[in-house]
Amino acid sequence: MQAPFRGCLFESNPPPSSGGVLIGYGLRLLDGLAPFGEPGEATAIAALVEVMREQGRARRGRFTTELHRGGLVRRLFADRQVDEAIGRIRSRESGVLEPASVGGTTHISVVDADGNAASLSASTGSGSGVIVPDTGIQMNNMLGEPDLNPTARVPAPGKRMTSMMAPSIVLADDLPRLVLGSAGSVRLRGAIMQVIVNVVEHGLTVGEAIDRPRVHVDEPHVHCEGGHDRRELDRLEADGYDVVRWRRRNLFFGGTAAVERRQDGTLAAAGDPRRGGHGVVVG
Repeated sequence: MQAPFRGCLFESNPPPSSGGVLIGYGLRLLDGLAPFGEPGEATAIAALVEVMREQGRARRGRFTTELHRGGLVRRLFADRQVDEAIGRIRSRESGVLEPASVGGTTHISVVDADGNAASLSASTGSGSGVIVPDTGIQMNNMLGEPDLNPTARVPAPGKRMTSMMAPSIVLADDLPRLVLGSAGSVRLRGAIMQVIVNVVEHGLTVGEAIDRPRVHVDEPHVHCEGGHDRRELDRLEADGYDVVRWRRRNLFFGGTAAVERRQDGTLAAAGDPRRGGHGVVVG
């Protein structure tokens, strides 16, 4: 699954996974809204909020069916669909509530000196409590995740489960610019999108991009992580947003791990302090 963003190419896992599709859709919308302010400014936060709302609206209707049947990416990314979505964003159309779970997702990003890259996400879902004998491996419980299975229906045999996990790569000139992914159920797609915007659009280092305070929309609330400028949040509230102000950083906002390939060819890596993550460059 591919989507252009600021002269780069975002790549992520294809349907029936939904995370990469929705991140790509969000980046397409942000491309059409530019410029939208510096990181942490009320205008930039508002742009992210409205794009997140549009991502949530996109999951309604035949979204899940099209994930399996095909054609979803072509429909969502079509110029007409993007223009209509930008119109809804500018009119501040109300969003929809999305269920979420705590989850048990882990992500690893790796790049070697030759530019080979791997982006790997793994999850136990909400956790089954069942351990495979003599292995120490816990079986997942993806059917128990309200985000993925809100109706608690058992899928037909042979039908692959959808997932919000989105191990991703951003390419520049056909080389990895950024390799990343995140934990966090429905919140992981926002975490990944915000890190991409911070690196590609705002020019932050990968460490700075991950450390920046994040936002998440949980209708009708706009959750703003600790570290935001309170004056910018005041402006956001004055513009009509229902702002929830967190005092500190919190794993609620995802757990991103990323590697950046800088213009001089050197690498930088960072893990998310919200979940005890680390980045290591060897050699």
